[in-house]
Amino acid sequence: MIPQETVQRILDTADIVEVVSDFVTLKKRGVNYIGLCPFHNEKTPSFTVSPSKGICKCFGCGQGGNAVNFIMEHEQMTYVEALKFLARKYHIEIVEREESEEERIAKNERESMMIVTSYAEKYFEETLHQDTEGMSVGLTYLKQRGFRPEVIKKFHLGYCKDDWASFSEQALRDGYEKKYLVDTGLSIEGKKGLIDKYRGRVIFPIHSVSGRTVGFGGRILRNDAKAAKYLNSPESTIYHKSKVLYGLYFAKKSIVKQDKCFLVEGYTDVISMHQAGIENVVASSGTALTIGQILLIKRFTPNVTVLFDGDAAGIKASLRSIDMLLEQGMNIKVLLLADGEDPDSFAKSHSATELQEYIKENEEDFIHFKTKLLLKDAKNDPVEKANLIREIVRSISVIPDSINRSVYIKSCSNILDIQESVLYNQVSKLIAQKRGQTSYQKPEIAKPKEVSDKDYEERALLRLLLNYGTEYMIENSDEQLLTGTYILEELENDEIVFPNPIYQQIVEDFKKGLDNDDFHPKTYFRDHPDEEIAKLALDLLSEPYKLSQIWTKNKNKIELEEHCLATIVPKVVYQYKFKLIKELQKEIMDRISQCTDDQELFSLLQEKKNLDIIKKQVLEIIGNRIIV
Repeated sequence: MIPQETVQRILDTADIVEVVSDFVTLKKRGVNYIGLCPFHNEKTPSFTVSPSKGICKCFGCGQGGNAVNFIMEHEQMTYVEALKFLARKYHIEIVEREESEEERIAKNERESMMIVTSYAEKYFEETLHQDTEGMSVGLTYLKQRGFRPEVIKKFHLGYCKDDWASFSEQALRDGYEKKYLVDTGLSIEGKKGLIDKYRGRVIFPIHSVSGRTVGFGGRILRNDAKAAKYLNSPESTIYHKSKVLYGLYFAKKSIVKQDKCFLVEGYTDVISMHQAGIENVVASSGTALTIGQILLIKRFTPNVTVLFDGDAAGIKASLRSIDMLLEQGMNIKVLLLADGEDPDSFAKSHSATELQEYIKENEEDFIHFKTKLLLKDAKNDPVEKANLIREIVRSISVIPDSINRSVYIKSCSNILDIQESVLYNQVSKLIAQKRGQTSYQKPEIAKPKEVSDKDYEERALLRLLLNYGTEYMIENSDEQLLTGTYILEELENDEIVFPNPIYQQIVEDFKKGLDNDDFHPKTYFRDHPDEEIAKLALDLLSEPYKLSQIWTKNKNKIELEEHCLATIVPKVVYQYKFKLIKELQKEIMDRISQCTDDQELFSLLQEKKNLDIIKKQVLEIIGNRIIV
């Protein structure tokens, strides 16, 4: 375990220009450096390195971050591996904290299990290629399935002989302990000794992201109605099926290069697509998709295409789990194969070019796909159509990005022939319920509703916090007020909470940071342990340097932002409040137009009047200029 003070020393020492220069040719441009992006093909340089901010950013593909993030992405390393890489570069000694006795035992147990699974992989692979039964049964089966020798070797496919304990007995003779054979699920402890769990099966080794063997899948070859078609390793210290994706080790480089991941169901689907020339593909191995698996994909790309065969029942059963992809901010597309086809058979019956063309022409957005799929069942039944709308609204409501939600609502409004306002209201209710709020909040500035067009102002406020939050708004004055303190107080006074949870988390973390004398917003959020917050900070810090549109009284020129924070910051705050009020006014007017109850109508008109007064007051503060 690397001590936190060592981690901080590495972060403080690593020079972003030096680190990036080891991999990218950089040229100085103004205060920054620029070069060709190493993460995507480009002819015009768009990869910018800012030594003052300690970050890099590609304005073409969006990749970037601090020195650690860059090494993680470029070298496909974990966070700890990237830290050690930089420590070696800058000759920083890492003295890892001494392990406790419990930690040492756990580490040894894990390593012992890894050694056993590595041994088993080699044993099964040798049995497939060198043993008489392995070649005549296992290898023949794989060749009949159309797998070429090079892809069989690439995925280290193997075979376990159809004996009670051939593998287990050999492992014991070779010095491997019975405990680890049982704990890894390779052997079963019977009354008369160990039994091979995978006997008579073709073996599919399962690898971690770093390539170590953590488990196995075994497909039975003999006809046995009582036996499961596939057997997988049990949950163990080294294998957690909810956090493993089959084929990811072989796919990760291609996923990064293509900026897309294909998600299929089984082992053979992955192997067949690799054989067809499409390597950016992984499988959930027949289990329902989990958050852990989604986060694994997200490390490499936010873009996922899910491949379905023509089984309608299977598709509908998968819809709810795929909603989790949307909830994690992934961009989801769906490819529906023809009836009777699955990714395995389809890849084998088409060339690589044909397969890629088919995917390009037929993949479609998941929300649209789901809408059309359910619409077929609803037909002209109004009750079924209402249920369909609720289902689509539920999917849209889990999307974290408000702009994406807005786009989907507009599109689904056209497909379903229903007013956008109805969809907006339903989505807002679901979002409010998730946050423990009531479905409707009184129209006060204090409790704004979720809307999509305030994102610009919210980002502007966050950008001010990160860049100037610990600076005084007015220099050389008796009224020394920090920019961050002013923004926080204005938000808290009106009980304003950003609807985007990542935005709000930055506000909360900034508030806590102000209690620390060593708090530096730029580096704190740039190096934040939460990947999404660090990425957002990168985007905010990387935005083009902005000039204020505030003219000085004595000179006909534009001043830099930091020289007129006392003017800019309040105007940004109140412009944001102005937008909140406008949205609330629109909502009130919509309710008034639909209201049939006199008492409720009177109450709504009074609320509208109050909002008009507040709006006028805010307008007086803002003036006629919009500055962000």
